[in-house]
Amino acid sequence: MRVLGAGLVVIGALAAGCGGAGTDTTVAKPKVDTAAATRQAKAAKVAAAAKVKANELGQIPVIMFHRVVDKPTTQDDRTPAQFRADLERLAKDGYVPVSAAEYTTGKIDIPAGKHAVVLTFDDSSPSQLTLDELGQPKQGTAVQILQDVAKRNPGFRAAATFYVTGDMFGKTAPEEQAQMMLWLKQNGFDIGNHTRDHHSLSGKPQKAVADEIAAGQKLVTELDGAPPVTLALPYGNQPRKKDWARSGKSGDVAYNHAGVFLAGYTPAPAPFNKNFDPLGIPRIRAMDKKGDCAQFCSTAWLDWLNQNADQRYTSDGDPTTVAYPKFKAPFLRKDFAARALPY
Repeated sequence: MRVLGAGLVVIGALAAGCGGAGTDTTVAKPKVDTAAATRQAKAAKVAAAAKVKANELGQIPVIMFHRVVDKPTTQDDRTPAQFRADLERLAKDGYVPVSAAEYTTGKIDIPAGKHAVVLTFDDSSPSQLTLDELGQPKQGTAVQILQDVAKRNPGFRAAATFYVTGDMFGKTAPEEQAQMMLWLKQNGFDIGNHTRDHHSLSGKPQKAVADEIAAGQKLVTELDGAPPVTLALPYGNQPRKKDWARSGKSGDVAYNHAGVFLAGYTPAPAPFNKNFDPLGIPRIRAMDKKGDCAQFCSTAWLDWLNQNADQRYTSDGDPTTVAYPKFKAPFLRKDFAARALPY
């Protein structure tokens, strides 16, 4: 028994020696070279951007739609079949829709190798959105077709911006108008200012311009609760001073838009590009190659962008960086220098 007890004492002493006071058993952790890790992470991002030929200084088509009807009566109308074909072509060509608000504020988050496109709808026609008795978009309306195409083409977002006016989607009662706005907001759509009465702003004095735009601002905010981020000029007509459209005040209603859209004939510069002008962002009319549209409308411009892929916006898949080939560096806006990822 004494031997056993002694053994226990020895074992106890050994145990105390292994972890007792005065003995440091901390295992030294290897030092992490944070600078090297940062360089490696950036190198990986550069390699990934180069692999997909990212060009986030490239051009983005902002396509302008109006009515989607079975029997077009103006050149701006599209039939449901034409509109579906427009969207299917965009999906096939690798485009992913972003809203006008996302575009103008530089919050473009799409997969690597994909191209941004902005879908805009002017004048809030019932053909764009009409809800059935269950609160779902009716068959053949623009929203229903857009959602269907997105469902059939994974990765193609049902995202668009609606520039609404006072006769909102054919509804006159405030409750019905609020219902339409609520549906759009709950389903991820963007709502923009198109003025309340859709009068041209060309040639008007500053107060009249502010009154028209503020009325549109009030219309949207009273129904939606959030001020519109962008404005689409009625008929694409700018006021005498362009900045009157971007910001101003009428009575107790103030507005300050991140971007003002025209009705022009070219793709728009990326928001990270020096050529981006928030006071006059061009859009493309949705039309086939006919007449003037043989060169200046959506089908023609999408063909051109396919043939000149180096001019088109291509994402690196990381919304925190602005990736582009090194030789395009002179086109980077200084505001985004901290996010630059040249390769």
